[in-house]
Amino acid sequence: MTTLKIGDQAPVFEGVDTNGEIIKLSDYQNKKIVLYFYPKDNTPGCTAQACNLNENYDILIKNGFEVIGVSPDSEASHKKFTDKHGLKFRLIADTEKEILAKYGVWGEKKMYGKTYMGVIRTTFIINTDGVIEDIISKVKTKDHTNQIIK
Repeated sequence: MTTLKIGDQAPVFEGVDTNGEIIKLSDYQNKKIVLYFYPKDNTPGCTAQACNLNENYDILIKNGFEVIGVSPDSEASHKKFTDKHGLKFRLIADTEKEILAKYGVWGEKKMYGKTYMGVIRTTFIINTDGVIEDIISKVKTKDHTNQIIK
């Protein structure tokens, strides 16, 4: 579970996107960011979430947001996911789980009575000053844009 709170400075990060390009938090100065963490490409919930954000991407842009997705999947996996669904935003391949750890979203999960380590689906809204404006921990994958814009 994340220890970050609304009002905290967003942890700086650097990662590699779908096209092998370096992406950093500082690349988005003076922009609002939807930084969303999700467990795995091409799974039902993650696909629903990505497609909801993609379908509403123009609305998010009009509201001043840039969207960045982060998961521990590889660049190749992200590329297939992006191509399959025509995603308009960037995905970071955090295979070493460094960004996930900085944001406190890599942790213990339970499913079918088993405990395992995984991504805790969470979205951070970061304002133009790099401060966390909102944290969405109960993500509605099929209606995520409305949770962001509210």
